[in-house]
Amino acid sequence: NYDRLLKETGADPLSPARNDPKSIEYVLFSKPFHLDYFSVGLIANGDRLVSSFQSQLGMQSDGYKGGGERAGLDASVANATLSGYAALGQRISAFANERSGEMLDLHRTLFFATIGVIVLVALFIFRPMSKAILRKTRELVDARNSMAFIAVHDGLTGLHNRTFLTDHFDTLIKGAHRRRERLAVIQFDLDRFKQINDTLGHAAGDYVLVVTAQRMRDSCRASDLCARLGGDEFVMILNGAGSTEDIHALAKRILGEINEPIVFQGTTIMPGASAGIAVYPIDADNAQDLLVHADLALYSAKKMGGGSFSFFSEELRRELDYRKQLEQDIRTAIAERAFEVYFQPQVSLTSGKISGIEALVRWKHATRGMISPGEFIPVAEKCGFMPDIGRIVITKAINEAAEWDRAGIDFGRIAVNVSGTELREPDFDTFLFSTLERAGLAPQKLSLEIVESVILDDEKTGIAAKLRHIRAAGVHLELDDFGTGYASLSHVNPNEIDRLKIDRRFVQNINENGDNTKIVRAITELARGLGISIVAEGAETEAELDSLMAIGCDQVQGYSIAFPMPQDKAREWLTARSPKKAKLKVMQGSLA
Repeated sequence: NYDRLLKETGADPLSPARNDPKSIEYVLFSKPFHLDYFSVGLIANGDRLVSSFQSQLGMQSDGYKGGGERAGLDASVANATLSGYAALGQRISAFANERSGEMLDLHRTLFFATIGVIVLVALFIFRPMSKAILRKTRELVDARNSMAFIAVHDGLTGLHNRTFLTDHFDTLIKGAHRRRERLAVIQFDLDRFKQINDTLGHAAGDYVLVVTAQRMRDSCRASDLCARLGGDEFVMILNGAGSTEDIHALAKRILGEINEPIVFQGTTIMPGASAGIAVYPIDADNAQDLLVHADLALYSAKKMGGGSFSFFSEELRRELDYRKQLEQDIRTAIAERAFEVYFQPQVSLTSGKISGIEALVRWKHATRGMISPGEFIPVAEKCGFMPDIGRIVITKAINEAAEWDRAGIDFGRIAVNVSGTELREPDFDTFLFSTLERAGLAPQKLSLEIVESVILDDEKTGIAAKLRHIRAAGVHLELDDFGTGYASLSHVNPNEIDRLKIDRRFVQNINENGDNTKIVRAITELARGLGISIVAEGAETEAELDSLMAIGCDQVQGYSIAFPMPQDKAREWLTARSPKKAKLKVMQGSLA
């Protein structure tokens, strides 16, 4: 019937009349109209009635064509049709209202369910998550602030560190320049810090540093800057420093406060501090030069005995210029391996036999001639050149000793001085063993001379373990300058030390100085009791040799035996050496 209806009516679903409520297209195709069997049946009956009526009247219609019978059309049929349509409309409307109510209820239920889910998610997921995020954010902020603080502050004292000073010094100088004020740089150094560490331990040393920093902090103004450069070195930058007299008075007051006694675990410590002062813009106009000049003034104060302060001066400026040139020359000498090795023998007073020979560094400058080790070694240590110089000396000494050994020349053991800086090099033991292997010299033919402070160095640096490793390989260890440091007798261990070297200050004039005699005798008896050999260095006269022999100190080293000699002279001396009588002749002038 529906297909017939569409065919009979000629309704076009694409016709523009589809939107006209009066058109057949609107009735058949517009939404939400629904044609069911009832409505289709009504239309089909109507079609037949109209067709029959038209046929009886002999009329033509453009829309409907019926059969040949006549049908009587009365009001009851029309009314029934209209009633049917009305009922259909009411039914459709009721259904639409019912569905609309159901959809509204469903939407309302879904809305409140969604709100409930959101609330539950917020309560049980997002709230704990937000707390965790806030906690983590707070931790990150705290960590960032902590890292920022650590980056510019010293971890032990809480003062600003070298990094902060470097970053802000130029700003302070610009401010002083803008205000046309003086700016004073005071660099401090503790005179006895090494002694405190060696005798009382690192805990005492750290406590002294903390107290010193606090005293500096209490002494300076809010506009001043206090910083720890490292170790026992501090610096104070004074803004608006005033006249030289004002700076002098302030430095004297600060130094006096720093030098006050410190009590650590019942022990009274006298820290002893020195200071060097440089003033902007008189001594320099930039941060780097001001620090260098203050450091040089500090060095000058220490040379005067410590416990005082010194201003930078023109004399120090000339010394600085020389030092800078010397530093550059040392760099060149290292690159060219220009450092030479001189040798000074050690012999037995009773047998005259050679017990060893010490390698000493010498530097013959191209234009200045021989430069004393006492002149260039402090500069090399300050600039960090000693590991390089030390390796040059060790290599040349081992190579020369290997040549003597292959030639059958008796030299006992070759002894070389090694500093703590060299021993702290990670590959020092590897370098030492590879040098011995390349030269073909047995480890037992080598002695390392170390000072007392090295054996006092704690295990954290790794020096103690490194020395044990080296000694286990056969290399001998000698404690140099014994009696001048702060090592206790507990550190003189025959399982760690093979020989003691008595410092020359106890040997010189031993024949006239009763105190020196007692000291050397005590050291000799100590070594003999421990089974450690001993050598006295610095013996220069026959009288001193007599006194040493009487005490029982058999092995000696000094000008009375031989001066330090270059390698060719040393080879001649060793080759010509033959067993002597017990009493040695004084051999002054072995080196022209």
